[in-house]
Amino acid sequence: TQYSFKEVFGTLVLQKELFDVVAKPLVEDLIRGKNGLLFTYGVTGSGKTHTMTGSPGDGGLLPRCLAMIFNSIGPFQAKRFVFKLDDKNGVEVQSEVEALLERQRREALPVPKTPAGKRQLDPEFADMIQVQDHCRAEEVDEDNVYGVFVSYIEIYNNYIYDLLEEAPADSIKPKWNSCNTPVRNGDFVPPQSKILREDQNHNMYVTGCTEVEVKSTEEAFEVFWRAGQKKRRIANTQLNRESSRSHSVFIIKLAQAPLDADGDNVLQEKEQITLSQLSLVDLAGSERTNRTKAEGNRLREAGNINQSLMTLRTCIEVLRENQLYGTNKMVPYRDSKLTHLFKNYFDGEGKVRMIVCVNPKAEDYEESLQVMRFAEMTQEVEVARPVDRPLCGLTPGRRFRNQAFREELSRKLEMRGGPVGGEPEKPSAAELLFQSFPPLPSCELLDINDDQTLPKLIQALEQRHKARQMLAEEFAKNVLAFKTMLQEFDSSVISKENYIQGKLAEKEKTITGQRTELERLEKKIKTLEYKVSWVISEHKSHFFMDRLANSLPPGINELESQSQRLQRQASDKRRLEARLQGMVAETSSNPAIPCFPAGLQERRVAAKQLEMQNKLWVKDEKLKQLKAIVTEPRAERPERPSRERDREKPIQRSVSPSPLPSAPAARLRHRRSRSAGERWVDHRPPSHIPTETLLQPHIPKAIPVVAPDEKALAKCDRYLLTHQELASDGEIQTKLIKGDVFQTRGGGQAVQFTDIETLRQESPTGRKRRSSPPDPDPAGDGADSEWTDVETRCSVAVEMRAGSALGPGYQHHAQPK
Repeated sequence: TQYSFKEVFGTLVLQKELFDVVAKPLVEDLIRGKNGLLFTYGVTGSGKTHTMTGSPGDGGLLPRCLAMIFNSIGPFQAKRFVFKLDDKNGVEVQSEVEALLERQRREALPVPKTPAGKRQLDPEFADMIQVQDHCRAEEVDEDNVYGVFVSYIEIYNNYIYDLLEEAPADSIKPKWNSCNTPVRNGDFVPPQSKILREDQNHNMYVTGCTEVEVKSTEEAFEVFWRAGQKKRRIANTQLNRESSRSHSVFIIKLAQAPLDADGDNVLQEKEQITLSQLSLVDLAGSERTNRTKAEGNRLREAGNINQSLMTLRTCIEVLRENQLYGTNKMVPYRDSKLTHLFKNYFDGEGKVRMIVCVNPKAEDYEESLQVMRFAEMTQEVEVARPVDRPLCGLTPGRRFRNQAFREELSRKLEMRGGPVGGEPEKPSAAELLFQSFPPLPSCELLDINDDQTLPKLIQALEQRHKARQMLAEEFAKNVLAFKTMLQEFDSSVISKENYIQGKLAEKEKTITGQRTELERLEKKIKTLEYKVSWVISEHKSHFFMDRLANSLPPGINELESQSQRLQRQASDKRRLEARLQGMVAETSSNPAIPCFPAGLQERRVAAKQLEMQNKLWVKDEKLKQLKAIVTEPRAERPERPSRERDREKPIQRSVSPSPLPSAPAARLRHRRSRSAGERWVDHRPPSHIPTETLLQPHIPKAIPVVAPDEKALAKCDRYLLTHQELASDGEIQTKLIKGDVFQTRGGGQAVQFTDIETLRQESPTGRKRRSSPPDPDPAGDGADSEWTDVETRCSVAVEMRAGSALGPGYQHHAQPK
């Protein structure tokens, strides 16, 4: 059995090779804002968890995906809590102040909710995340800021549990009876699990799931290992010591938002935020209970695992059928939490990749075949569709331009010695404005009778008020003038824009016309090229024919011209014959033309036809001889027999073939008795012509019929068929074909022809027909010497056969006496 896949890896393949082919394109799409799904599928104990997680010193796909993400966006990460996920699978951007307050609030908590990133790594998984290849994505938008969030869930017995929750997930508890003891073999009460919902973009998500913001590969993998992997349900079976009893899903969400025009702050517009996610799924392996010997909880877990995998297979098959045959069957996503969670992926909201893990053990052969058959079928399903990213409309490269400007400014200040030790700074416009006002006098009142301080203060304030009014008026004038300038500039820009648009429209029309003309000329060129090629081929053929004609001897051309002339004469002859036949038919059907007696008129027509046939025969002989000369120029010319020799030599009548040994079509039972006298069926077709001869057949007790009738045949025991045909001399020849009627086994009637009588009428002016040749050939066959042209002198058997020469539907065989 053979199965085809896009890529096949051997048993000695490295994790890096597998990551570069399968997972690296998904991480690149994640950074570009697209979703991705990667899951491992196979029989229990085939290495799915090892492929996803890896081993010490050789990290799997999950740590390598995290390392590539942080290697790519490391310098462009936003500060913690700048991105904030909401409860509806969305994200929003907080200001710097809000993010700072959130950080201070989290730091004040006694127990941090997330593992500290600066703590020493656990040696249990430290070797898994120390990836030395430093893989990173090539296309990273440097004008965006990024934030990474991770979550970890498991689907156990078709229930969803959050593995990052503080409280441990409750296991499935049995029912309790009134005696406060668990019920044996009773139903189980499912614990509280998470609920799947659909957001405004029709993407499925888990409500209330813990999503942790991480800033490094070490922190993300520590969340996965300590908080999640330790809580995942595993059990010991006969096939696997650490068998996964649930489907685990590790979700990486990447939020990105563009910077503002200055390249300092993040844009607060929610429409500009892009949220993409990569789901890494470690499916539980399919297993057979007769091999694992599972009982109790293990048996129930195996049943739920197999059921969810069967639902996944059914969904893939329905999707494949809908795409191949154009049907619109409903895909049963809701039959399982696994397929319901990833419904949006199968509907086209991202790429899907499957890694099929196969164990080369002989015991897993049948199950491995089923797995590979399903995996091969999934390749025919297309689920990805293009996703448009929002456009911010800002100039690219603004982050680094702003950084370069700051660095250059600090460098200039350092070269000048700084703003304090160098030249004094120029006063601002506001300081100059305040300095232009008159100074305020002293406002201290030391004496109750002081009448100078207040008037001086009032005078200074009035002066300042007048200066302020003057400045305000001047400012208003300047504003008005500036507005006028702006309006003029705007109108000039609008006029120029309209002019440019008009010119562009004209240019577009010109370009459109030129394109149309180009298309017309291209079509014309193609037509002319075809004509030129045809003319060249015709010229070559004519040249070849001219050379061939020049190489032929001169007599061949004359023969060809004679052949063409004879062909024209033959076509004229056929047209004349058709016209004569039409005239004959018109004469016989037109009552206005005087009719001669029937026999005389038909004899004249027959004589005319015989004359035409002789002419046709002469011309056919000429054509045959000419054809023989043209086709075989070296052969001797055949001698044409003279008409006199034809008249003297009688026509040799061909000997009829011997009768076939086959029996009649119907098996005969009994023949009717003739003691009561014979009774005949006289069969005369509608085309029978009265001959007006003296000798006419007279049959007593005959039943005349036009067509054979079963009732008439049942009443008679003899059958007579009157058949007329045109003889070689143009006269009408009448044949009386006689036969016996027999009853068949099936209750029907059968006729066996036994004899033929011929009645002829000859003209005394015509050539008499001899009954035997004048000079018989003594060396000929004995049977030929005894034959005569009188067919009534021999015993004749007539058998009904198709294609007979004697008439419609019968053939004769004769045996000489």
